Amino acid sequence: MKDTGRITKGLDPKIVGILYGDNLDELIDGEMVYSTQVDRAHLVMLTKEKIVDKNKVKLLLNEINNLRENEFGPLRGKTPHRGIYLLYEDYLIEKLGEDIGGVLQTARSRNDLNATILKLRLRGHYNSIMMNLLELQKILIEKSNQFKDVIMPAYTHFQAAVPITYGHYLAGIASAIDRDIENIIASSKGLQYCPLGAGAVGGTSFPIDSKLTAKLLGFFYEVENSVDAVASRDLVLRLLSATSIAGITISRLATDYLLWTTSEFNFLSFPDKLVGSSSMMPNKRNIFILENIQGKSGFALGQFISSSNAMQCKPYTNSISVGTEGVKSIWKPLEESIAAIILMTNMVENATPNKENMLRKSLDGYTFATETANELVRQHGMSFRSAHYLVGKIVKESIENKEPFKDAAKRILNESNKNLSFDNFEMERIVMNSRFGGGPGRSSLKILNKKLIRYKRHFEKDLKYWAKSDKVLEREIKKICGS
Repeated sequence: MKDTGRITKGLDPKIVGILYGDNLDELIDGEMVYSTQVDRAHLVMLTKEKIVDKNKVKLLLNEINNLRENEFGPLRGKTPHRGIYLLYEDYLIEKLGEDIGGVLQTARSRNDLNATILKLRLRGHYNSIMMNLLELQKILIEKSNQFKDVIMPAYTHFQAAVPITYGHYLAGIASAIDRDIENIIASSKGLQYCPLGAGAVGGTSFPIDSKLTAKLLGFFYEVENSVDAVASRDLVLRLLSATSIAGITISRLATDYLLWTTSEFNFLSFPDKLVGSSSMMPNKRNIFILENIQGKSGFALGQFISSSNAMQCKPYTNSISVGTEGVKSIWKPLEESIAAIILMTNMVENATPNKENMLRKSLDGYTFATETANELVRQHGMSFRSAHYLVGKIVKESIENKEPFKDAAKRILNESNKNLSFDNFEMERIVMNSRFGGGPGRSSLKILNKKLIRYKRHFEKDLKYWAKSDKVLEREIKKICGS
């Protein structure tokens, strides 16, 4: 469409080249399946409400179905003088005549159409993020239970701190992923509302049935406010935000794993299928996938900032800056985030803890020192600060004199007219006694597992509803077009 009636010439070819020239096939592949799905639902509704003649709708639906079956081949290689939608509409008019091809946009605008396409396309990425996060959570819970007795030092400031278990560490990650899943679900609320029907910005005077089109497209609710329907893209920001927070969690896990696989720590090992070698150094065994995870998990955060900048200070109505520039680059970061989740799941599932070395580092790092101070408080009624000082002195002299901790403790405590029984000071007992305050002696896995089951049911319910809506739409189309 070059002559719109109001505008008699097409866009400058240079402008067309910049805006559409290099990515037409990408736009077709990314959007047209969803665009034509919206068209089909819209046409079914227009027929049911007797807004457009059924025979015209039948011809349009058949032509649209042909395009879908041929992967939109007739549109490829053409010049989209005013965008991909008008290129597509021009094709329908060329094939069917304006009297038929020109009715598609009845009671509709590109504004509400584009907002609806975005949500349909986002639905698939949301599904993939959820599916893979749920799988990661399942593996974390399984491995946490499997390694609940593998003692290791917890670290603060990269220094051995107190004894925990590898299973307890994984349960901590699972607790964070649990919140990430909740955030992803909360961010997806906007996917439930269908913008179709809002028109350009002020609705329409045609007696459309927005509830029907919403149902046919798998939405739970119809448009509530026409201005908000075409102006808002905060769904994108919410999903990017929640995804980037999950990415931060995953990146921190990847960093710990990288550290723990070094020869200096030697806490974890991975099978050959998950490591790489050096092209120059024959001694190397690189856990490079963890570095890929670190990189991939940060893309969503960068895109959140980019999309936010595109939307910042824009008028609250349909806006190219918001609805096009603000969302056109979100797909790759979301895909990278999904890849990071999948890769991290593989790493957690295949990580083998070095139990002996973890225990040895716990002992060498004096991680039992805090519990020693606690025992002095319990057995002698000392203030914790006094006990803290005394144990610190014991550790210092043990290191400087290369003296076993227990020997140094007995000597220094005797000097203070105190004694301490070390009969119950096995690391396992120390860990299991630390059951208060969410410590390793208390399992949070049952709660996490129950929540995981609930998340899965919620997700499966959505999947079933979307699949059912697709079947209903196909059935309605067959009623119009015949089998």
